[in-house]
Amino acid sequence: MFMGHWTSMDTDLYAAAHIVRPLFPSKVGVFPPSYHLVSTGVCIHYPVKASQMEVAGSDSDGREFRNADEMWREQTGDDNKKTQWYRDGVAYWEGVEASVDGVLGGYGQVNDADVKGSEAFLQTLLSELFVDSGIGRHLVALDCGSGIGRITKNLLIRYFNEVDLLEPVSHFLDAARESLVNENHMASDTHKATNFVCTPLQEFTPDAGRYDVIWVQWCIGHLTDDDFVSFFKRAKVGLKPGGFFVLKENTARSGFVLDKEDRSITRSDAYFKELFSRCGLHLYKSKVNSSHM
Repeated sequence: MFMGHWTSMDTDLYAAAHIVRPLFPSKVGVFPPSYHLVSTGVCIHYPVKASQMEVAGSDSDGREFRNADEMWREQTGDDNKKTQWYRDGVAYWEGVEASVDGVLGGYGQVNDADVKGSEAFLQTLLSELFVDSGIGRHLVALDCGSGIGRITKNLLIRYFNEVDLLEPVSHFLDAARESLVNENHMASDTHKATNFVCTPLQEFTPDAGRYDVIWVQWCIGHLTDDDFVSFFKRAKVGLKPGGFFVLKENTARSGFVLDKEDRSITRSDAYFKELFSRCGLHLYKSKVNSSHM
């Protein structure tokens, strides 16, 4: 599902996709996408002058926050508020049509450019990290925040033998199953959507060692910082040796932007890097896309 933020506020329009590998042993502005790849091996400590959690941010109404901690205390400061945060986020998407235009927040025209940019990035990663680009091995991917299966259908299923879809909005997942299984007469036993899991990221734990790639696109903004970190720490277990995460997300110029309508946050690139460090993830490669708009 589309969890990015497309708004008219004064924020940079650039796309950021983050590819990360674990250490083993909108409505508020248009933000272009970028990619980061994190790999196993060495933990990199990013030289930030001060914690990004101390950088000011704002919400979709233009209200300023001194720092992220102030915002999170207000939005999710106790169990009831945190429960409501996640309930409101899912409720927003439950009211959205299960279509490409719907999951892309009314910007269905970005679909082709989005897929094209992601495919170029994925091809580079497969060629650099897998022998013979993974040809000849059984590759499995997890599509997080899969929505109606847009990324699986247009990209992942062509490169992976199996793709599991993870999505908390039931009518999106129903549409994905219909499109990828019932209506997909070109589907084969060698490239297929296998499992459809209706569970939110903050509650999901993958089977150990199942995935070569865990793809997280336009959904991580719905997680609080603590749940962001705990999700990636749990999800590491789901990667095969040499596997990696790809995170593609909109980014703010600095600090963060809170979308009060769908209960999500757009983080800056530096904010992401600080969270990656907390997760024990090494940033292998990153790419900033020009705006799809």
